Amino acid sequence: MAINRRKFITTGAALSGWMLTPAQKLKELNTVAFNIPADFKIKVMATDWGFPGSREAYIAKARQEGYDGIEIWWQGDKAKRDELFQLLKKYNMEVGFLCGAHQSDFSSNFKQFTAMIDAATGQNPQQPLYVNCHSGKDFFSFEENKQFINYTIEASRKSGIPVSHETHRSRILFAAPVARQYMEAIPGLRVTLDISHWCNVHESFMEGQEDTVEKVLQRTDHIHARVGHPEGPQVNDPRAPEWETALHKHLAWWDAVIALKIKQGAKQITFLTEFGPPDYMPVVPYTRQPLADQWAINAYMMQLLKKRYSG
Repeated sequence: MAINRRKFITTGAALSGWMLTPAQKLKELNTVAFNIPADFKIKVMATDWGFPGSREAYIAKARQEGYDGIEIWWQGDKAKRDELFQLLKKYNMEVGFLCGAHQSDFSSNFKQFTAMIDAATGQNPQQPLYVNCHSGKDFFSFEENKQFINYTIEASRKSGIPVSHETHRSRILFAAPVARQYMEAIPGLRVTLDISHWCNVHESFMEGQEDTVEKVLQRTDHIHARVGHPEGPQVNDPRAPEWETALHKHLAWWDAVIALKIKQGAKQITFLTEFGPPDYMPVVPYTRQPLADQWAINAYMMQLLKKRYSG
């Protein structure tokens, strides 16, 4: 096939220009269509998912990068837990805990899950900003999965710590219509929004399900800022021009959450930047080299969020 060399050079130069002017693109992404009060705070957490170094190296790097804290699985081992709280104090970092279980039978799963919730919301050297739940299974019954949600509502009431359930594949809220059933049945259900999963599950940007999306945005207390698309839960690089539509779709959903929080009088919102390593990150065949720098992408998202949503 013959290639129009002039068109190729022109197009390539235009794309290179886009890639070489991140400051211009970032400025374009810094504005929202509503006022953000000066006292409204956004706190962005760093993930340890895929980080190759030690726990201290991870927390120190997150602090240096400008993150407000970290989101990490609840540490069941006391020695690891003690180390974690010491490092949080040393680097003046906040924390959100992730709780969940993986057993395929309901009784064992529920037992481990509730034990983690009790520990994470109990008396600890540092109170978490929130607890995010990988709760239940998509194949547990409706009544079984309801027990996970009801337990966390009570745990949150007792502790004063926000506890929310993630819109995550394989978990309770894996799909929009299913999530809607739980929202209609349980008024106290609170959500961690990771809508990238739903883009993948429904193979769309949620066209035709706007009403359900609006309902889940109203329940959202915490956001996982990963950008998905109709064929996968993670674009290879949200800075690339071919993913501009996907990025703006997610920003619009996040904007709606922020606007609702401000209208309700809330003073802060928490985000986790959660672009993951291989195999979430697409790789080059045979070499399995990731197509982009995971840490750099997450840091870019953190900076974008802080600039877009800071009062």
